[in-house]
Amino acid sequence: MHVPYKRLGGLGRVLGGLVWALAGLLLGGCGDQPWNSPYPPKQAGKNILYSSFSARPKHLDPAQSYSSNEVVFTGQIYEPPLQYHFLRRPYELEALTATRVPEPYYLDAKGRRLEAGAPDDAIAFSVYDIEIRPGIRYQPHPAFARDGQGRFVYHALDEDDLEDIDTLSDFPLTGSRELVAADYVYEIKRLAHPHLHSPIFGLMADYIVGLKAYATTLRQAWDEQEKQGARPVVLKLSDFPLQGARVLDRYRYRVTVRGKYPQFRYWLAMPFFAPVPWEADVFYSQPGMKERNITLDWYPVGTGPYMLTVNNPNRQMVLERNPNFRGERYPDAGEAGDREAGFLDDAGREMPFIDKVIYSLEKEAIPTWNKFLQGYYDASGVSSDSFDQAIQVGSSGSISLTPELRERGIHLNTAVATSIYYMGFNMLDPVVGGDSERARLLRRAISIAMDYEEFISIFANGRGIPAQGPLPPGIFGHREGREGVNPYIYTWGARGPQRKPIEEARRLMAKAGYPDGRDIETGKPLVLYLDATGGGPDDSARQNWIRKQFAKLDIQLQIRNTDYNRFQDKMLKGTAQIFQWGWNADYPDPENFLFLLYGKNAKFRHNGENAANYSNPEYDRLFEQMKNMENGPRRQQIIDRMIDILRRDAPWVFGFHPKQFVLYHDWYYNAKPNLMANNTLKYKRLDPLLREQKRREWNRPIVWPLGLMALLLVAMIVPAVVAYRRHENRRMLVEAD
Repeated sequence: MHVPYKRLGGLGRVLGGLVWALAGLLLGGCGDQPWNSPYPPKQAGKNILYSSFSARPKHLDPAQSYSSNEVVFTGQIYEPPLQYHFLRRPYELEALTATRVPEPYYLDAKGRRLEAGAPDDAIAFSVYDIEIRPGIRYQPHPAFARDGQGRFVYHALDEDDLEDIDTLSDFPLTGSRELVAADYVYEIKRLAHPHLHSPIFGLMADYIVGLKAYATTLRQAWDEQEKQGARPVVLKLSDFPLQGARVLDRYRYRVTVRGKYPQFRYWLAMPFFAPVPWEADVFYSQPGMKERNITLDWYPVGTGPYMLTVNNPNRQMVLERNPNFRGERYPDAGEAGDREAGFLDDAGREMPFIDKVIYSLEKEAIPTWNKFLQGYYDASGVSSDSFDQAIQVGSSGSISLTPELRERGIHLNTAVATSIYYMGFNMLDPVVGGDSERARLLRRAISIAMDYEEFISIFANGRGIPAQGPLPPGIFGHREGREGVNPYIYTWGARGPQRKPIEEARRLMAKAGYPDGRDIETGKPLVLYLDATGGGPDDSARQNWIRKQFAKLDIQLQIRNTDYNRFQDKMLKGTAQIFQWGWNADYPDPENFLFLLYGKNAKFRHNGENAANYSNPEYDRLFEQMKNMENGPRRQQIIDRMIDILRRDAPWVFGFHPKQFVLYHDWYYNAKPNLMANNTLKYKRLDPLLREQKRREWNRPIVWPLGLMALLLVAMIVPAVVAYRRHENRRMLVEAD
C-alpha cells in the first residue's frame, strides 16, 4: 500500500529547507565580499583609506591642539603658511599657502632697519612679511552660508532654530570664501584668547611683540561684555589691534618677534599658525552649539585637502576630499634613493590621491593587527604583541619582515624618530653631580655600564639606535659614522661603534675613588638612587635590568618609585639624584635639543627643561652663539664643540633614539616616513582593485566544516525519518485491518 506523501510533508519540508539553507550558505561564500568584511558592500573597490584610532581627539581647534592623535586630523584640514618637504632630508621647510618661505629683516631698538649681517646683539626685532597665494578657498561650511541678500543665514540662531540640529551636517546650506591674510592674523590673536588656553601662549608671548599685553586686553574686554549681560560673549578680534601681528593688505601680513629667532619659521609650519575665519568663531559661539558638540574643537574649518565629515569618537571619524581644494602637485625631487624606491613615481601629479579616509575606533592592539593582516587596514604599526609575528632579527642585528608577511606583499618602513630617551644625573647632587673630575669619571663609568644595545634588544624589540649625543639623525648637527661616535663610551671597529668593555668602566670607578664599588675615603659601599614613576610589571622588569647594569660596577642602586606629580615636584626642587626622561622635537633644529642642557633653562629655580640642572659656562656661551645661527659649516663647528663638552662632562647617559616601524600593503604607495610633517595624507595613494583582490584571496570562507555539519545532520535525520515512516506504515496497516 502506498503511503500518501502529505503524511510526511512536515519532515520533508524541514529536511529540504535545511539542505537548501546549507546550499545557500555554501554558495554565499562565492560572493564578491568576504564574509568577515567589517565594511558595507557599497565601499568595495572605492578609493578609501582605512585606518584606526584608539582615543578621542580632545582638541581640533588649532589654537589648542598639541597632541599626536589630534594632528592626524588637524594636519590634513588646516593649512599654515609653510610645510615640510615630503621627501627631502634633513627636513626642509617650503611654502604651502605662502608664496615663499619668508626671510626676516631686522630692526634695532629704535625701530630702524639694520643692514644684512648686523651683529645679533644689535637686533631688537625680527620682522616676517608673509604673502599668501590668491584663490585659495575654504571648505564648504554653514558658517559661510548667505541668503539672496548676502546676509549670513546661520549667524543669529536661537534654541528654537537648533531644535532639529544634532550635527553639523544637519545644516542644509553651506558656503565658502577666499582665504585672506586677515585669517592668519586672526588665529595669532586667538592664541591670547582668555578662554582657549593655548599651550604655546606662554612661549609665543615671549616672542610675538605685544601678545602678552594683548591677552590682558582681551580678558578685560571679555569681563566687560559679561558685566553688560552679553550672551553669548563674542570678542571681535578685529576691533583689538595686535602690534606684533597685523594685516598689510588682502594677501600679506606681518609678524614681528623680539630679538633674532630664526626658529620662528618652524612654528609657521604648525597648525597653531593656520588660518581661522572669523565667521567660524561667530557661528560656533551661538547659544546651544556647545551643548550639541558643534564647536571648532569638534568640526574644524580649513582650506586643506580634506575636511572632517563624521566625528563619532565612540565609533568612527571620517575625512573626505575638500571639493574646494585648489590642488597641489606631488614633489618632483627628493633625496638619493627616492626614485629607485618609487617615491617619485607620482612626480607632478595633482594631489590628494585618496577620496576618503575612515578611522575606526580600536581600543585593543590585537584586533587592529588581525584586520591589517586580513587587508582591512592599509597600514599598521608593530606592537610588542605582534612583533615576533612581523619582524625577524638577524644574527648581526639586521631587521627584516618574516617570510609570511613578505609573501603577502607587506612592506616595512623604519625611521629613527627625532626623539631621545636618556638617563640624567642631577648636577646639583653632591655624589653624581658637580664638575669635579671624580664625579665626571663616575658618570662616564655608569654610561659605559648602561648597555643600551641590550636594552633596545630586550625592551624595544630592536627598535632604536644607541645615542652618541643629544642630537638624533635628521637634525642638523648630527654626525654619522666614525666622526659621530662618543669616544668616552665607544670605540670604532670593523662593525662600527663598539661599547667599551666593562673593565674600562671599572677602571674609571677605581680612578674616581670607588674601587669595587666602595668609597675609598670611607670604605662604605656606593649607594645611588634612581627616582622613577610607575611600578607595573613592565616597569619592574626595566628597573631590575637597570639595577643589574649598576651592579656590574658593584654600585647598589635603590629605586624610589613615586607618582608622577611627586616625581615632578622632586625634579623642580632639585632633590632627585638619577632619573630617566625623554624629549620629542617640536621642530627640526639643534637648538630644540641643545637647550635641554643650557644653564638658564635649569629645572631647579628656573622651571626650564634642563632637568639635569647642568651648567657649564663654555657650553652656555656656545649655545647663545649657536642658537640663532643659520645652518652652515660655522654652526656645525660650534655644535661639534658643544657635544664634545657634553660627552666629557656626561650629565646624561645618552640612551637611545627610538625607531618607528610601519607596515603597509602592496597597494599603499608613497609611504616614505616623515616624522616632522603633519600633513602627509595628501601624498598617499592606493590601488583599491588590488586591495579587493587580496581581501578576497586572504578571506576565503572555509566552507568544508559546513558541509560536514550538513552530512552529520542528514546522517542524524535520515534514520529518524526512516523510523518515523516505518512507524506510520505499521499504524496505517493496523488501521486498514
